[in-house]
Amino acid sequence: MGKDLEGAEHGSYSAKDYHDPPPAPLIDVVELTKWSFYRALIAEFIATLLFLYITVLTVIGYKSQIAGGDECNGVGILGIAWAFGGMIFILVYCTAGISGGHINPAVTFGLFLARKVSLIRAIMYMVVQCLGAICGVGLVKAFQKSYYNRYGGGANELADGYNKGTGLGAEIIGTFVLVYTVFSATDPKRNARDSHVPVLAPLPIGFAVFMVHLATIPITGTGINPARSLGAAVIYNNEKAWDDQWIFWVGPFVGAAIAAFYHQFILRAAAVKALGSFRSNPHN
Repeated sequence: MGKDLEGAEHGSYSAKDYHDPPPAPLIDVVELTKWSFYRALIAEFIATLLFLYITVLTVIGYKSQIAGGDECNGVGILGIAWAFGGMIFILVYCTAGISGGHINPAVTFGLFLARKVSLIRAIMYMVVQCLGAICGVGLVKAFQKSYYNRYGGGANELADGYNKGTGLGAEIIGTFVLVYTVFSATDPKRNARDSHVPVLAPLPIGFAVFMVHLATIPITGTGINPARSLGAAVIYNNEKAWDDQWIFWVGPFVGAAIAAFYHQFILRAAAVKALGSFRSNPHN
């Protein structure tokens, strides 16, 4: 173990030296007996709560400034995008060593499909992420109820002039960008091979969120995170937000699945490796 870490630290690994970690078991009941599992759930809950509190508060503040005729001095779409991307950077940095820093059911789903987390962990992460999001938006409403109700509650809705297919496509592609970035930034083989190049994984992930928001805020308000969309919809409880809610679940999950397949089976050629291993085993 010590020699392995030393090799990784000094960038002496080559692609041939590296072996992929074993896939996570589909059902890992042992996890339920470990404090580290529940600590990770708490971390995901608090991180998603803070994420929704800061970002929805930013959205409400921006809309109130526009309504007051102070649009030029408001944060604008650029500021909203920075709020979302910046909070992801901060929270992934803070929680990566505890829970992996998912803060998004779509990210968790993609990592589950790639066998990075067990089914039990994936389901429990999604549950606490949604609960954290609801509580985060609830805090915004509790502190600024009049502004919250007046300026849309930070809920994701399809903008006027766009059909549902366009909104769904925006969510699929946006989530693909995010989850693909997550896979690339956290790829252990890349870290072992390129350890001489210091890359802070939360930074590209946060930038991916920032860039996707710049592109898709005018279309859907940018979901790419089912917990974020659900939390705002539950607290705002508006018919339009509920009518469009399926877009912010189907789109991110499809985008995450495509990103997982692309990274694992095309870029990393997992299917080819598995087939080669099967053929080389004389007992098969």
